[in-house]
Amino acid sequence: MKRNKKITGIVLALVLIAAAIAYSRFRKDENTLVLTTEKPHYGAIATSVMATGTVQPVDTVVIGSQVSGTIKKIFTDFNDVVKKGQLLAQIDPSLFNAQVQQQNANLQQARSNLTYQQSNFNRQSELYKAGAISKAELETAENSFKTARDQVNGVAAQLSAAEKNLSFTNIYSPIDGTVLSRAVSEGQTVASSFNTPTLFSIAKDLKKMQVRAAVDEADIGNVRTGERVTFTVDAFPNDVFKGTVQEIRLQPTVSSNVVTYTTIIEASNDDLKLKPGMTANISIYTEELDNALLIPAAALKYTPDATTAKQFKVAPVADQGNFKTKNNPRPPGMASSKTKTDSSGNAIKHASVWLKRGDSLVYKRIETGLTDDVNVQVVKGLTENDELITTQQTQSSPAASSTGDRSPFMPQRRGNTKSTGSGSKAGGGGPR
Repeated sequence: MKRNKKITGIVLALVLIAAAIAYSRFRKDENTLVLTTEKPHYGAIATSVMATGTVQPVDTVVIGSQVSGTIKKIFTDFNDVVKKGQLLAQIDPSLFNAQVQQQNANLQQARSNLTYQQSNFNRQSELYKAGAISKAELETAENSFKTARDQVNGVAAQLSAAEKNLSFTNIYSPIDGTVLSRAVSEGQTVASSFNTPTLFSIAKDLKKMQVRAAVDEADIGNVRTGERVTFTVDAFPNDVFKGTVQEIRLQPTVSSNVVTYTTIIEASNDDLKLKPGMTANISIYTEELDNALLIPAAALKYTPDATTAKQFKVAPVADQGNFKTKNNPRPPGMASSKTKTDSSGNAIKHASVWLKRGDSLVYKRIETGLTDDVNVQVVKGLTENDELITTQQTQSSPAASSTGDRSPFMPQRRGNTKSTGSGSKAGGGGPR
C-alpha cells in the first residue's frame, strides 16, 4: 500500500515537472499595442534661417597720423570715453617748430626784398619819365619787383604748410566715442609715407551695435529687409538678443566653394553686454504666425500596419493609389506636388493623417502651411477636438522562461545556491 502511494507521488511529480517545462517553453508573449495621440492646438509658428556672424559697432573711426615723428605724449587709453576735439596724443613738435621758424625767416627776407624792389621800380620809373634811362632798364626793374612779390606769396604758402604740419602733431578725436584700440606707445616712432599709420580706433556709440551675418546662398532668397532677428553669444548663453535686418549686401563672399552674402542686422545694446568681435548664432525669422492651428510633424509620418489592424478597426481609404494591401491603406504624407498659397503668400500643401475615434482609425486629408520641423500649421481639415495618432508602440510581457525565471518544480544544481546577474562565481558550482 505504501509502495503504491510512493509510486503515485513520483508519477504526479513527474507530470507536474513536464507540465512546467512545456508551459515555460511554449508560452507566447502577450503583446499590447499602445497608440500615442495628440490633439491640435493653437500657437505661434515661424520659419527661420540660421547663420553665424560677428558683432561690430555701427560706426568705427580709425585715427592715424599725417606726419612722421616720435610719440611724445599719449593722453588716452583702451576703453576710455572721449569727446569730439579731445587731445588723444602728441607727436614731438621740435622739428616742425624749426620748420615754421625757418619759413618765417624766409618770409621776412622775401618781404624786405619786395620793399627794395618796389622802391627801385618807383625810382626807375621817375628816371624813365625824365629820359635818363632806357625802357629796357625800366622793364628790368619792373620784372624784379613782380618776382619779389610772387616770392613773398610762395614763402607765405610754405609757412602755412609748415604751420599746418605743426598742428598735425596734436592728434584729436574726430567723434564722441569709446577707444577700442591703441596701437602706439610713448617714445614710438611713426612714419607717414604712402600708408597712414593707425594710432587709435574709436567706436562711435557702443549702445547701438550691428551684426554682420554670413547667410548661405540657399537661404538668402527668403531674407528681407525689416525681418525680425534673434541671436545669442557664447558669453551670455541664456540671453536672447533681438535685432532687425537692415541691409543685404550684394557682394558675395566665397570660401571653400561656399557662397555667402553679408547681411547687416541692427541690434540695441543698452546694457553694453555685446562687445565688438563676439560671435553671434543668428536666427532670421522669414515667416511668422502668432495664432495658427498646429499639429506635431510626426503625425504626418505615421502609418498603420498589420499589427494595428489586429487590435483596431482601420477604416478603408477611398483613394489608395498604389497601396494594394489592406494592411497598408495610407498614401504618402505629401501626396500632391501641386501647391497653392494663402492670402499671406504662404505655400499650402496637401497631407494626410490618421485620427483615433474610439477603437477605430480614420484616414483624413488636410492642407498644411508653415512648418518648423517640430510642428506643422493646419490650414484646413482638422479641429481642436480631433485626436491625432503620432506613433505606436508594442508592449510585451516577458516569457516565464526568461533569464532569472525558473519553475519551482525544476531540480536545483548542487552547490549553486546563489545566482548573480552574470552567473555563478568561479568554482561555486559542482561538488568539491
